Amino acid sequence: MSITAVVGGNWGDEGKGKITDLLAKQSDFVVRFQGGNNAGHTIINDYGKFQLHLLPSGVFNPNTVNVLATSVAVNIEAFLTEYRDVISRNVPKPNIKISHRAQVVLPHHILLDKLEEKRLGKDQFGSTQSGMAPFYSDKYLKIGIQVADLYDYDALLNKVIRNIEKKNILLEHLYNHKALNAIEITDYLFEQGKSIECFVDDTRKLLKNAIKDKNILMEGQLGALKDPDHGIYPMTTSSSPLASFAPVSTGLPASELKRVITVVKSYSSAVGSGPFVSEIFGDAGDTLRINGGDAGEFGATTGRPRRMGWFDAVASRYGCELQGTTEVVLSLLDVLGYLDEIPVCTHYEIDGNRCDVFPVNSELEKAKPVFKVLKGWKSDISNIRNFKELPLEAKEYVNFVEELLGFPITLISVGPKRDDIIMK
Repeated sequence: MSITAVVGGNWGDEGKGKITDLLAKQSDFVVRFQGGNNAGHTIINDYGKFQLHLLPSGVFNPNTVNVLATSVAVNIEAFLTEYRDVISRNVPKPNIKISHRAQVVLPHHILLDKLEEKRLGKDQFGSTQSGMAPFYSDKYLKIGIQVADLYDYDALLNKVIRNIEKKNILLEHLYNHKALNAIEITDYLFEQGKSIECFVDDTRKLLKNAIKDKNILMEGQLGALKDPDHGIYPMTTSSSPLASFAPVSTGLPASELKRVITVVKSYSSAVGSGPFVSEIFGDAGDTLRINGGDAGEFGATTGRPRRMGWFDAVASRYGCELQGTTEVVLSLLDVLGYLDEIPVCTHYEIDGNRCDVFPVNSELEKAKPVFKVLKGWKSDISNIRNFKELPLEAKEYVNFVEELLGFPITLISVGPKRDDIIMK
């Protein structure tokens, strides 16, 4: 019937999980189409509060088929831990399918990620150290291990030997670490394959057969500005979080993706290194961080305090354009209710010139924010469910952001729970 994507317009942590959880009630399939357990979605619903890292956010709807598509980095241990945690908390056993063509995060991917960040020291990328860069490096070097490879021991051993050959040279001579053992790794992977065999399927065929009469919801991880081609490279993730990548990952026709819901934060936050033009520091940043979200602005995966900033219209508009946005969800508007005045970054100034086009990193590093200050509404709006009932200043803020973005805001999130939503 329709394919919809829920994606991020910023640096991640926009509140996509909540929106996916909300829309999953009307979805037959919820599909994770990229990334791995290197980022998290916080979801609060009738079952409680959950931090999902690899499971699709539709697992709380018993009628939804949840898919890990081909381009997802499958950390099997993390998947099983998360799956068991969900069902141990009285959530009905979710229906989950893992693409047989998806590739597996290997233990030494995580090891190499950690060792490289340590080696880089102050120049590190701010990786979550979940093994994503080494994983995707192997994928494009054509030495990765697919899920389907886990069920033939001898063939798997040969693939592991090939995979670790160069890595052992690096480990011993660059990182001063002991070499990897192919037999140990193969034994481990072979057993892991058995533990997920009941989930493995040809997900492309499954989704292709569902296009005509089912609702399919694609769930993105992180945000547009972390895209390795169009984002703040090299301080990006290692897979594409853009909605246009969903058809690539799932094997479905790009023409079938009709609706792109881009979640944009009412202020800005970022995890990891890289330029962040509207960033604020000191007490102002600390206060916004503490007030942000259900439990403050701290990484769902790492627990690291997020870098905080005011709403950045230049970056957010660019993110929405990259996503092919049809509509916007403005999240966490309630967080700003403590402020007398709310700055909004409308332009950048680079070498004395004002611009409203998101630049490449070399120029972004020099950019200074140009702010317009709006009046705050100084009240709690978390119980409001009608746009007309919002304080005038809150409505003016939403309308101003909508005008700057150039895309219609259709939903406004005013709290952490599934139904803390205003339709605009």
